[in-house]
Amino acid sequence: MRLLLIEDDICLAEVLVESLSDYGYIVDVVHDGEMGWEQAIRGNYSTILLDVNLPKLNGIKLCQRLRSRGYTVPILMITARDANIDKVIGLDAGADDYMVKPVNIIVLMARIRALMRRGKVAAETNLVWGDLILNPSSHEVTYNEKNLDLTPKEFALLELFLRSGKRLLSRPAIISHLWATGDVPSEEAVKAHIKYLRKKLRIVGMPDDFIETIRGLGYRLKSDN
Repeated sequence: MRLLLIEDDICLAEVLVESLSDYGYIVDVVHDGEMGWEQAIRGNYSTILLDVNLPKLNGIKLCQRLRSRGYTVPILMITARDANIDKVIGLDAGADDYMVKPVNIIVLMARIRALMRRGKVAAETNLVWGDLILNPSSHEVTYNEKNLDLTPKEFALLELFLRSGKRLLSRPAIISHLWATGDVPSEEAVKAHIKYLRKKLRIVGMPDDFIETIRGLGYRLKSDN
């Protein structure tokens, strides 16, 4: 799941990105309202985390602009303002939820999950490929009832393959799906993640060539599965 964080406090943004990444989210970050507008309409996000006090275009006006253009992605406002009238203004501007700083990470995660369910982007059925089952909501993977212990990036990589089916995925395509803007790894790093994912799949009994390498082009799931 890809999130957009619009926050001008760079230290806070770094803390939030680290915490959200630990939970398996891909996070793009911008630091003013105008950049937030451009990134929001250009990207494909599950949720936007929006500070109110932003330079160039504040969070209230940005939220109003997005909603006036028919933008339906859930928006969670994060602000130091805790007066009831401030919450009312934020919700009336089109925000779906409102949190007051300092942010409790566990509560933030619960709020994000709730918004995604409300937006019908997270309440999904399992992804199944033979005896391999991936649950997008609980972040659990099993093969023949054996649990796989995957890192967040390995889980996201396997989820991408399962959603893509037999479609070929190039390394640049994988990078664009699974890494945040400005945090682009080398293609060798992608190869390493796939290597470790294959190893863990092999340990629970998956075929060695479950994820096929198409030389010079990319990767796909084995056609005869």
